[in-house]
Amino acid sequence: MARKGSWRRRTVLMLVLVMVAGAIYTAVGFLQRSETLITERCTATGAGGEDLATDQAANAALISAVAVRRGLPARAASIALATAMQESKLRNIGHGDQAGPDSRGLFQQRPSQGWGTEEQVMDPYHATNAFYDALVKVPGYESLPITQAAQRVQRSAYPGAYAQHEPMARAFASALTGFTPQGLDCSLRKPDAAGDPAEVQDRLAADFGVAAAVSGRTVTVVAEGNRAWAVAQWAVANAKPLSIADVRADGQAWSRSARNGWQATDGTAGGQVTITLAEAPAG
Repeated sequence: MARKGSWRRRTVLMLVLVMVAGAIYTAVGFLQRSETLITERCTATGAGGEDLATDQAANAALISAVAVRRGLPARAASIALATAMQESKLRNIGHGDQAGPDSRGLFQQRPSQGWGTEEQVMDPYHATNAFYDALVKVPGYESLPITQAAQRVQRSAYPGAYAQHEPMARAFASALTGFTPQGLDCSLRKPDAAGDPAEVQDRLAADFGVAAAVSGRTVTVVAEGNRAWAVAQWAVANAKPLSIADVRADGQAWSRSARNGWQATDGTAGGQVTITLAEAPAG
């Protein structure tokens, strides 16, 4: 009788363990499929764990694209990103602080100090170009430590603060200027609306100064090497606001729905980047 009772207890225990394992498997599967539980973030290789929210990543992409358009080195973009992160958390904010009550925008530029009108410094393109205009006048800025180069432009009351953002700035700048292929990834939920190819086309012209072709829901840019990867990873960084579904470049593909980063593919023609826009969500 003792042996029979022991056997029954073991059987019951095994059944309980199987049920618990099944419940855990089901729960994990649910969590992986649940859109509401996905934390939307963008990461860059070598960023030291400092990820960016999707709006920050889109602003980082604009700042880096302007550097590419101007023919500036990736170092310029690194300096600009570290500066904007310290000054505004990479957000286009419409207020200042005690040190600069009239400061505004991505770089917290002050109209009273000649950076432009309030409307101009709130324009990310004007603000970014104004920053680079000042940066390129700093002798040897390419070889200066980021914090020193940023301080020469900003003249901040806290000059050492820029250094804390150097790993993030260098990693995102390297990816977004195309020097680190497959270096940027964004984890996103399903899009809320269909993407507009014309809007992507306009943004590419504004940010990079490139002409893009549109066919259906696909936008194509002719580009090779670093510039191709700059455009491709710009598209990933803007996948949230522009409802981008897939990006392909140099034999690699990024899929919003797969959420597995860049993967090898044989569906990309050489010398071009293809950006596919999301369709309207069902229901």
